[in-house]
Amino acid sequence: MTTSKPFEFAPVKTAFGTPTDAEGYDIDADAFGEADEDALAAFMAEQTCLGFIHHDRRERAAAVEAFYNVDRHQFAHLSDAEAREAAKALTDAFWAKDDVEEPYIDGTTVDPALAEADWSPVEDALRRRAEIVGMSTEYAEQTVVAWRNHKVGGDYWTPTMTAQHHEIGAAMGDRPEKPKYGQSGFGHLATRYLVGLELHDMHSEHHWKEAAGVMCAYYAEILAGQGADR
Repeated sequence: MTTSKPFEFAPVKTAFGTPTDAEGYDIDADAFGEADEDALAAFMAEQTCLGFIHHDRRERAAAVEAFYNVDRHQFAHLSDAEAREAAKALTDAFWAKDDVEEPYIDGTTVDPALAEADWSPVEDALRRRAEIVGMSTEYAEQTVVAWRNHKVGGDYWTPTMTAQHHEIGAAMGDRPEKPKYGQSGFGHLATRYLVGLELHDMHSEHHWKEAAGVMCAYYAEILAGQGADR
C-alpha cells in the first residue's frame, strides 16, 4: 500500500504571506481507492490544505488538481470526470472571488463597498459545483455570504457551517445526527471544517499542520460513513 508523506513545509516567503512550499506529494493517487481509510483521510486533508495554498499562490492548475484529489474520494457517487468538474467549479469560484475583491482591497485595507459588489460570478461557479455534486443551491448562496463577510466583517462562521452541512450530506449520503440535545447545532463535522478554515487564516507552519490534523479527522469520518458506496 502506498502511503502519504508527512505534511511538510519549507520556509518560502510569498506575496500572500504563506510560508509554504506548495509542492505535490509522491503519491500514486489511483492506489488510494483501496488504501487504508486513515491514510486516505490524511492524504485528503493534505490536498485540501494544498488547494488553499495553491490558491493563495495563484497556481490555478495545481489548485484544481489538489481539490480533485479530495473530491474524487469524498464524493463516492461521482465519476472521475464529474469529480474533476466539481473541483474546477470550486477553483473557478475562488478565482472569481479574487476578481470581485481586487478593486476593493488595498493591502490589508478593505473598502466596505465590497459588500455591495456583484458576487454573482462567484455564486454561479458554486451553483455549478452544487449541481454536479447533488447539493442544494443553498450551498452556493451561503458560501458567498461567508466569503463576503469574511472580508468585510460580520458572521461568516454560521454561513460557512450551513454550506458545509450540505457538502457533508452529499459526501456521506446523509448527515450524522446527534443522539440527543444540541440538535439545532451544525454538528461536529461542520465545526471541524470551520476550525480548519480558521487555522488556515493564521498562515503559519504550525497552524497549517494543525489544520491538516483537524481535516484528517473530518475526512476519516466522512469516509467511514460512506459505507458500501466506496
